[in-house]
Amino acid sequence: MRTECKHFESRTYPNGDTVRKCNLDLAPDAPWRCPEQCPKYERRLADVAWTYGTLTTPPTPPEPAGLDDGSAARLLDEAEAILNLAGPRIRAEVDADREAAARSGWRRFLRRRR
Repeated sequence: MRTECKHFESRTYPNGDTVRKCNLDLAPDAPWRCPEQCPKYERRLADVAWTYGTLTTPPTPPEPAGLDDGSAARLLDEAEAILNLAGPRIRAEVDADREAAARSGWRRFLRRRR
């Protein structure tokens, strides 16, 4: 990926996992590469002449088989579709749990006051 693009983001977690992504979700082959002619590519200006220390972005992992034929992008699109379908159901469950907790909280409070 173009690490000098202002839309590139990399985050390393305490367990060593690293996320490399385009914040605009325009890189279907992330984290390995951006589109050749990305319409939103903008060079990052804030760190043009900076010198980096040891806390730099880790190297890009090796490209998997299937990246050139589009099968990796299809797999990632399918995974994203599954998560998008599950989101509203999970949100409804969380909202129902919060409502139940709020109702029971008032009942407990009113019982104590009597």
